[in-house]
Amino acid sequence: MPPPRTCSAAAATAERSNETALAFMIRTDSWAPLSDQAMLATLWIQRSAEFHGLSLQAFNVAHDRLNLALARRSAEDKPLAVVVDVDDTVLDTTSYGGWALREGRTYDSQSWADWVDDAVSTASPGAVDFLNYAHDSGVDVYYITNRKAVGKQATIDNLAALGFPQANAEHVMPRTDSSDKTARRASVTAEHDIVILMGDNLGDFDQAFQQATSAARHAEVEKQAGEFGRRFIMLPNPTYGEWEGVVYDGNWGASDAEKRAMREAALNVWQPESGSVSQGK
Repeated sequence: MPPPRTCSAAAATAERSNETALAFMIRTDSWAPLSDQAMLATLWIQRSAEFHGLSLQAFNVAHDRLNLALARRSAEDKPLAVVVDVDDTVLDTTSYGGWALREGRTYDSQSWADWVDDAVSTASPGAVDFLNYAHDSGVDVYYITNRKAVGKQATIDNLAALGFPQANAEHVMPRTDSSDKTARRASVTAEHDIVILMGDNLGDFDQAFQQATSAARHAEVEKQAGEFGRRFIMLPNPTYGEWEGVVYDGNWGASDAEKRAMREAALNVWQPESGSVSQGK
């Protein structure tokens, strides 16, 4: 609960004006690169013990859910499978983001391909232990990633070097014609019962989440609420994702100035004069 307001209305207004001026002094033609807004999110993943704990929590939940599935399985059932996304689910990609921030760059396909080829990703906390537990329990592991096929071998090498199980050509499934993972999941389902899907983006679970508006995405989450923490297990990722594209109305090609304006327009904002909150669009 906030502390009681003891200052006069005039003093409070003056204080807010000073704070606003300080907060928005940067709003000049000399804006820092838009990509700099991702720095704190990148540092949160790289440095915060909170992210470390959340990642362990996700894989601990997956471990418990897998145990339930194993206990319920009968001999005539299909083999069990766990399906995981790769980037920022089992592998940490933020060193690429750190490089881009240091260089004042944004994502581009060539630098990303070069980074993938270097196979320098580290493992997300808890990922190696959980997937090896699944493997040792007789469960198949599939890595369904939207990395391009050209980076498949480097991805296999990176996973294998970190001790991930079943890191091979059959079980690592990169993007080919489409970023939609439905067909790749279906190819696993044809021979397996997928008991857990893990990802950092809703499309890692079901293409039905890939809606054009934030409201529609939230509505689909509510529709499938019972799956989260049970069959769908999500890793936190504030640095990028389909959620950002929705803020831009799908216009990823917008200029930095346009993206900045759309980000600000999407914010819910406290209105101290009226004591209310204006809702972003």
